[in-house]
Amino acid sequence: MYLSSPEQAIVRAVEAANADGLALLERVVNINSGTQNLAGVRAVGAAFRSELDAVGFETRWIDGAAWHRAGHLVATHPGTRGPKILLIGHLDTVFEPDSPFQKFERVDANTARGPGIIDMKGGDVVIVFALKALKAAGVLDGMDVTVVMTGDEEAPGDPQSAAREALVSAAKGRDVAIGFEDGPGDPRYAVTARRGTTGWELRVTGTPAHSSQIFSEEIGPGAIYEAARILNAFRERLSGEPHLTFNPGVILGGTSAEVDPVQARGTAFGKTNVVSAHAVVTGDLRTLSPAQLQHAKQAMQEIVAQGLPHTIAAITFDQGYPPLAPTSGNATLLALYDRASRDLGFGPVGEVNPDKAGAADVSFVASEVPMILDGVGLMGHDDHTPGETADLRTLPSQTKRAAVMLYRLLDGAR
Repeated sequence: MYLSSPEQAIVRAVEAANADGLALLERVVNINSGTQNLAGVRAVGAAFRSELDAVGFETRWIDGAAWHRAGHLVATHPGTRGPKILLIGHLDTVFEPDSPFQKFERVDANTARGPGIIDMKGGDVVIVFALKALKAAGVLDGMDVTVVMTGDEEAPGDPQSAAREALVSAAKGRDVAIGFEDGPGDPRYAVTARRGTTGWELRVTGTPAHSSQIFSEEIGPGAIYEAARILNAFRERLSGEPHLTFNPGVILGGTSAEVDPVQARGTAFGKTNVVSAHAVVTGDLRTLSPAQLQHAKQAMQEIVAQGLPHTIAAITFDQGYPPLAPTSGNATLLALYDRASRDLGFGPVGEVNPDKAGAADVSFVASEVPMILDGVGLMGHDDHTPGETADLRTLPSQTKRAAVMLYRLLDGAR
């Protein structure tokens, strides 16, 4: 293990502040910040804003009323040394105020449970205390760092372009972006590529009639059979393509069929002796690159257009989350993180299979920033469930890794 004198000072600063980091983690986890709890998201934002103010950042809150969410925290630290760096976190969780899972609970000396503890309030704490360690070691001055903590990562506001404008604007002209999601929950891995996710809805109309007339020249197969044809054709044409998945999550059909996309539920009515008039299918599409997304959408549209007699079908796609494609710049940044981890005595860090990396805010900056790394926040398991648990031993280790990597990004640093 080799660390320079400034890096040794960074390590000592992280260790000295670890109890404070744990205290901040408990405090913010105990504030409900489900995406729809706008006041709670703002309260968590205020807690991190105060911490960043203390490190010398200029902070501002961007109100989210225009996209029906709480808003975002943006903090800037202008500098002239090294690359321009963007650090990305988020303040909201999937646990709304009506969830029974509300509080930080210490399980033992090394673990704790709590809503959003790893996804991703722990990652936000890593950001803050990595910057504090750089400040304490006397190397933060001159670094050009911007922090964006969004308030609606778990359920982006509408319109999405407005909801992500602050993040994308902050990314323009940045050389490096680092996301502090929990990734696979294993500190031996980090994320260099993420598949994007795009929602789709298929609506099919058939000709209703008595069931004895199904498949006749005058009636055709009805809406349900046409929906089944389309779904099976998706599978036959696209299922073998690497990194591509397309999952129909809900299907309804009958004389009438309607889906409520907000509540993820629907209603249908029909009888066994009536040819179906309507079918609705909703699902998601996951791709590793913009080109793969375009290819898949085109193929699905072509299949839908090849309709059976007396049916009409249409497929629509939402904006979704863009993919984070693998790049040489991302690989270079991972190599730097890996070297820092080895020099700290924490062992190697490899890349996560992108098929196991879901969508995240970092993907929105993929077209703006040449070097991107994600999944370097607090580690644990069972995020998005009432068993969400953090390995508290990874708070100081992840903070050290991040802080040393940030230092090494400076001109003249190893």
